[in-house]
Amino acid sequence: MTRLLVAAQYLLPHQLLSRIMLILTRIRYRPWKNFLIRQIATRFGVDWSEAASDDIESYAHFNAFFTRALKPGARQPDADPRALLMPADGRISQLGPIRDGRIFQAKGFDFSTEELLGSASAALPFANGSFATIYLSPRDYHRVHMPWDGTLSLTRHMPGRLFSVSPGTVANVPRLFARNERLVCSFDTEFGPMCLVMVGALLVSGVETVWNGVEIPPYAGRVFERDYAHRLPPLKLARFDEMARFNYGSTVIVLLPAGVAELDPALAAGQAVRLGQVLARRVG
Repeated sequence: MTRLLVAAQYLLPHQLLSRIMLILTRIRYRPWKNFLIRQIATRFGVDWSEAASDDIESYAHFNAFFTRALKPGARQPDADPRALLMPADGRISQLGPIRDGRIFQAKGFDFSTEELLGSASAALPFANGSFATIYLSPRDYHRVHMPWDGTLSLTRHMPGRLFSVSPGTVANVPRLFARNERLVCSFDTEFGPMCLVMVGALLVSGVETVWNGVEIPPYAGRVFERDYAHRLPPLKLARFDEMARFNYGSTVIVLLPAGVAELDPALAAGQAVRLGQVLARRVG
């Protein structure tokens, strides 16, 4: 059944379906938006006790609920000053070393850092670095935060398909994360470059940043870059600051250069994780 559903995705009009979902999730008609919120909250076991508001009527539309804030203190950054933080709630899809510029996706599949980032020069510092791919399910908090202090240098909007990023699809679609529409966010840090890649997905392809608002959609017909390296004043974000959000879910990939940090050995593929826990620890 999984293979049949995956095969069907090659034929679906990804962008059209995602545009329709965008409209449906912003309808303010109370019976409709309350119905959607209750369906998702019940089906996926949303923890209302963590939400800044547990009043369904306080959400103007479904997307406002989906991108809901948490109560103050619901997530805390790890106290170890050497710790790079997990950027989001979710589940580890994969993590580990980047081997000769290639990132492991699933058994039998990998993809290149260059095709993910859309630039050979941007990929070079990560050739033998490390990565973590975190899948956000519909029940999760959908805001992404900074693993470490960074200054935004560039964003690159990469055009592509919008395959689902569910585990079944990830295990069956080659190079999925390098094929899907995505926003590459590049930061300069004290240890060198750091990238967070916001990957769109079927029906859940909206990406919004704290510095520029809605980035996706519109869907790109070509690579589109914004240079922030010469912005005055520089756009600096601190460790644990919110940096972006998914307007209805997906996957974030963190890339780190070689020799700067060791991934937490307690982490493994398939493991549930929470924003603010240790992703890696600085070395040296």
